[in-house]
Amino acid sequence: MEALRFQVVGEAFKKKPLDVQAPSERPATYFGKKVFNREKMYKYLPKDVYEKMLDVIDNGARLERETANAVAGGMKQWASENGVTHYTHWFQPLTEGTAEKHDSFVEHDGKGGMIEEFSGKLLVQQEPDASSFPSGGIRSTFEARGYSAWDPTSPVFIIDDTLVIPTVFISYSGEALDYKAPLLRALKAVNVAATAVCQYFDPEVKKVTSNLGWEQEYFLVDEGLYAARPDLLLTGRTLMGHDSAKNQQMDDHYFGSIPERVASFMRDLEIQALELGIPCKTRHNEVAPNQFEVAPIFEDTNLAVDHNMLLMSLMKRVARKHGFRALLHEKPFAGINGSGKHNNWSLSTDTGVLLHAPGKTPEQNLRFAVFIVETLMGVWKHNGLLKASIMSATNAHRLGANEAPPAIISSFLGTQLSELLDHIEKADKEDLFRLDGKQGLKLDIPQIPELLIDNTDRNRTSPFAFTGNRFEFRAVGSEANCASAMIALNSVVAEALTNFKKRVDERIAVISKDFEHSTHSATFHAIIDILREDIHACKPIRFDGNGYSDEWKAEAKERGLDVETSCPVIFERYLDEESIKMFDSLGVMSKKELEARNEVKWETYTKKIQIEARVLGDLSMNHIIPVATSYQSKLLRNVERMRSVFAEEKADELSARNLKLIEEIASRTANIESLVEELVSARKVANRIDNEHEKAIAYHDTIAPYLDAIRRQIDKLELIVDDALWPLPKYRELLFIR
Repeated sequence: MEALRFQVVGEAFKKKPLDVQAPSERPATYFGKKVFNREKMYKYLPKDVYEKMLDVIDNGARLERETANAVAGGMKQWASENGVTHYTHWFQPLTEGTAEKHDSFVEHDGKGGMIEEFSGKLLVQQEPDASSFPSGGIRSTFEARGYSAWDPTSPVFIIDDTLVIPTVFISYSGEALDYKAPLLRALKAVNVAATAVCQYFDPEVKKVTSNLGWEQEYFLVDEGLYAARPDLLLTGRTLMGHDSAKNQQMDDHYFGSIPERVASFMRDLEIQALELGIPCKTRHNEVAPNQFEVAPIFEDTNLAVDHNMLLMSLMKRVARKHGFRALLHEKPFAGINGSGKHNNWSLSTDTGVLLHAPGKTPEQNLRFAVFIVETLMGVWKHNGLLKASIMSATNAHRLGANEAPPAIISSFLGTQLSELLDHIEKADKEDLFRLDGKQGLKLDIPQIPELLIDNTDRNRTSPFAFTGNRFEFRAVGSEANCASAMIALNSVVAEALTNFKKRVDERIAVISKDFEHSTHSATFHAIIDILREDIHACKPIRFDGNGYSDEWKAEAKERGLDVETSCPVIFERYLDEESIKMFDSLGVMSKKELEARNEVKWETYTKKIQIEARVLGDLSMNHIIPVATSYQSKLLRNVERMRSVFAEEKADELSARNLKLIEEIASRTANIESLVEELVSARKVANRIDNEHEKAIAYHDTIAPYLDAIRRQIDKLELIVDDALWPLPKYRELLFIR
């Protein structure tokens, strides 16, 4: 044990940066090199096919089989020129990862030989075995049929020798078995709802797009040290480990000089990401030691989600090439910052960003206020659902600790925007809105500054903060699929906008009947009436204070916000009557699909805690206790030798410290043995529960607490057992890359 630990630590010291040969050309010239993007389509497709594909991508037109065949032919020609021999449908099942099955282009030629073929049928639809993917009871194990279908709005790309085709994944009976299908439905819903509201202000608006810019945080550890930590290897986090004397308390890692080996990894990752069309822009050290971040330019939400899933996979491959392991677990190390994936979300039309201010006219400023408030209305009404969309067994460790937002959804707006909304709500309506014979519509909305943020405090404790021209959903976890949060967020906003439009239209009818207003002025009278109602209604979600305080937890409960902290119970929000009604009315997910997904969530939670419990029990009994008792025996021999050399009184005096350590080791090892035994018994009881919901709650309530209790005992032993004997790399060795 001694030799292994110090050997891997020593090897980590010796590692040198891998020499990465950057392309000789500038990034703009190789960006998208491995992507069948519009430039490649223009080159490899007939003009009429190219124009039909643009209509499919931009306007949602139907993809005809004849067009698909022509596209497949062009794709295959491009792929073959790049050494590609296989293709795969790439989808996002409910495992939180991605899945793929590779097929070669070869087919029998009917003459005893082989030819390479790739048809529109193979491009558009495949039939992978769906029986082993989580389905939450939608299908029985013997019912294996599932379909993957091409998503033309996400470009095909090349990985190694394979043409990768982004797809949705659905069951034989039509239910979604993935994240992409409901995400596309949610994006369609918010497009329809937002476009209808936009047309109050600009009838020329034909489409609204949801945009996403994610910020991917991650840790790097040396591969040898990672391999010497079974808990990291099997669970993604350290189940034990005392704080390093120095961790992040000096704040010297944040935005600091990037270690040479890490910089080499980042260059390699960035080059490969850019070739795959992922528009990486930012890279830097994060707050915790060994923690880093990569972030792209904003993209269409569907494409951004695909790019994030691809980047996480790419990151793991590139890290190993450089002698690292990339850790995407939200809390791989206790006592320091965890990793999030801030989701910067906005809406835009072909005329600009809807959440951007100031506008050039009062109408544009009013439109800005409408979209801000209706977003808040959706977040207020469904705050529990939004929390459920980002909750997991892993993210639960991060939320509410070390600068991560708490497990209570609220929105930080900053002083300037808060004052603007308060003015619209409270100002005398006749002063706020009036007609001027020469100037037409006049709105007394104060001049909106360019930066609608509170420059004195960005408020890291806010899970959903407005940051200038977007909302930043900070509670999303680092290893999560962004689609989960984006499905919920775009759906709740779509519902709020739909409801807003309905109430405005009803108010217009009343105003037009009772007063002699022009249609134009009646519309804006109605918009302001409903907007003022909603500004008042969504006030409980607005909070600019300290989200960590006990006072806020009590206040949030009084405001009607969801303050639940149990992960399995939080998942129940998906099955609230309001959630089911919203998803079903928007066509995003049916009740059956929601019930199935929750079954998967509960089962996944149980399995993660179950694995952690088994790993910790094994490490405790087979690694920690043997080492601790070995050191205890060493101390006992020392005491015995003292007694053989010195008089009893002198021997007791000289052995006092050792005797104290012997007693503490005996006590802590006994505690560990007892706790592990209780943990195993509790697990056996929970495993007999058939209902996945009840089993997950049992694991949360009766098993997860043992993990912390056992850890406390082990971390104390780490401080007193001889360092040369301790079997696992310590935090001080894991957290500082040489």
